[in-house]
Amino acid sequence: MEICKAIIVIKTSIFPASKEEVFNKLQKLKLLQYIAWPYATFTPVGEKISEWRAGTSSVYMFKLFGIIPFGTHKINVVSFDKDDGIYTHEGNEYVPTWNHRIVLEEISPDQCLYSDIVEIEAGWKTIFVYLWARCFYAHRQRKWIRLLSKGTKS
Repeated sequence: MEICKAIIVIKTSIFPASKEEVFNKLQKLKLLQYIAWPYATFTPVGEKISEWRAGTSSVYMFKLFGIIPFGTHKINVVSFDKDDGIYTHEGNEYVPTWNHRIVLEEISPDQCLYSDIVEIEAGWKTIFVYLWARCFYAHRQRKWIRLLSKGTKS
């Protein structure tokens, strides 16, 4: 008997920056670590990547709120393209399926629609992970908007 099937989290916002600018920032690991904090921290294990690219895999020690160890999180980058989007297959021992798609749509030269679409499957924990993920992606997008509104050229 299956307790819980996969659940999809979808969060969309209008970002005050061009699609190109947002895509360029998405490539930087350090910036993504900043955006995730304090909900999550992930520290590279082994070889550290500085920019995401299709076909790469990386492993991180993942901590909830920067203090609660939550396993070794593996990220396999399936696609990383400004026009076709970003798609990763991710997971760890507690959340075996965390497949994340980022879609960027140009609205104007200084605005784009940004969507996080995440498939989560964690057995009986799925509903709890889903609730955390909803808060996490809302936090990330608010932080992105604040960062982009300042015109930071990171």
